[in-house]
Amino acid sequence: MILTPTFWAVLLASFLACGVTTAGIIVIRRYERWGMDNVAYFMSFAAGVLISVSFIHIIPKSFAMNASAPLYLLVGFLSLHVFNRFLQAYVCQQYGCKDLTLGLIPMLGVGLHSFLDGIIYSVTFNVSIFTGVLAAIGMILHEFPEGIVTFLLLERGGFNKKKSVWFAFLAAAISTPLGTLVSYPFIERIEEPTLGILLAFSAGALVYVGASHLLPAVEKENKRYTLLSMMVGILVAMLIVVSKG
Repeated sequence: MILTPTFWAVLLASFLACGVTTAGIIVIRRYERWGMDNVAYFMSFAAGVLISVSFIHIIPKSFAMNASAPLYLLVGFLSLHVFNRFLQAYVCQQYGCKDLTLGLIPMLGVGLHSFLDGIIYSVTFNVSIFTGVLAAIGMILHEFPEGIVTFLLLERGGFNKKKSVWFAFLAAAISTPLGTLVSYPFIERIEEPTLGILLAFSAGALVYVGASHLLPAVEKENKRYTLLSMMVGILVAMLIVVSKG
């Protein structure tokens, strides 16, 4: 692999995304009481971003890349659902971890999404630096709240503070540059149909996380302005799509 200016641009963008997510984790760890009081707003915002980006950008993009994408969208959704049911029916019944899935399932979904973000950086910057920069601006917009929500959900799911920080960092932050480093040497070999499959699977996982975990948790909180924060998340999603346009 030749270390070209494109490679360094991709690496810089992915580590910038990692840094923004890490900042969110650090901030919420230091101001945890504030975070717990406002977790419903972060979750509703994140749900608005994840679900909206999936429906108005990732899903249509994947359908255009691969005719079989709808099947992989369903597989992505059902995979997390089946894993969630497995944890609840077998693992949690045995070990008494009834809240574990609240943190673990979103962590897996976010981890997959962040890893694919790293691959997307490789793809878009190889199209052109300008295209890559537009994509990076859009994706980085949601990295800060993504780190906050991942940490809070892990802690609510029964993980201690130290594990919540490290698991959130591994899933939401470092997975992005990891995706870049893994994919970049092979980026010229990743054909469009394959990327369409990856995007569709990712979208299915993100829709599951937003609709089956974040929004029900928000409804339990019964906070007054959660609908407004979700609408802000949807607006941010639209800005992401426009910036990528």
